Amino acid sequence: MAPVAAAVPSPAQAAAADAASLRKAVQGWGTDERALIEILGRRTAAQRAEVRRASAGLCRKSLLDRLRSELSGDFRTAMVLWSMDPAERGARLANAALAAASRTISDQHAWALVEVACASAPDHLVAVRRAYRSLFGCSLEEDAAACPALQDPLRKLLVSLVRSYRCEAELVDEDVAEMEAAQLAEAIRRRKQPHGDEVIRIVSTRSKHQLRATFRRYEQEHGTGIDEDIAKHCSSQFAKILRSAVCCLTSPEKHFAEAIRYSILGFGTDEETLTRAILSGSEIGMERIKEEYKARFKTTVTSDVVGDTSGYYKDFLLTLVGSED
Repeated sequence: MAPVAAAVPSPAQAAAADAASLRKAVQGWGTDERALIEILGRRTAAQRAEVRRASAGLCRKSLLDRLRSELSGDFRTAMVLWSMDPAERGARLANAALAAASRTISDQHAWALVEVACASAPDHLVAVRRAYRSLFGCSLEEDAAACPALQDPLRKLLVSLVRSYRCEAELVDEDVAEMEAAQLAEAIRRRKQPHGDEVIRIVSTRSKHQLRATFRRYEQEHGTGIDEDIAKHCSSQFAKILRSAVCCLTSPEKHFAEAIRYSILGFGTDEETLTRAILSGSEIGMERIKEEYKARFKTTVTSDVVGDTSGYYKDFLLTLVGSED
């Protein structure tokens, strides 16, 4: 007789078991942080959503409130953000970036807005905007436009990016790609003024497939990638953020590898940027980020995280990064 296959638990059953294990991890004296990492750090966004729902039926506190009350420091910040619905996380990260800006906005806070707007699918940005309005009572684009730290042309770029809705169709118009590659080259290579209206229009409205075609044509015509030319010919903050947007739109692994590397260089660690880069990067493809990181910086994400973090925070980040040779 053939062996009987073991029954595979349904998503609801698996979530209920996870919720019970999480409840056990935070009950009694002390918290079992390793259990929290092992469960939540190895679940997809859809699975975490099921766990949140199952936890709500077991405990008087929500899972997020329980994590906030039981944990502390950078570990708490990372675990709470990771356990959120991705759209809520994006909305809260964008709001925190705008709130942190006083008279000037740092590159890191501008990156947070760019990542939300450009690194994921267009439907994700729509969900983020919906969550933002629900959480904060106004629109993300309104808050970006009203942020006193943002001045044109950077404000115009960021507002255009966060309010965009890109077509996801794979259809590409090669004639448009040729024309717009020439417009981008004129602004970046010849005039060294990447802040023109045409540049912002192209980057903030075209589909990712169309932009890839345009950037391929640009490199074929000029021998270097558009991201390289932006860095080479333009040194303003606007140019840096434009380059980040270009990378997030077509090669997000480049941006997140650079963000992780930035966060650990110099004196001290920028935990805010490191946390955001690893959490957001895990959602879009950590394997590609690790490959880019190793090729670019001749070391691994794992070794740099080990060298610059400690405790349960380090353990959680390493769980999200995954194994590396």
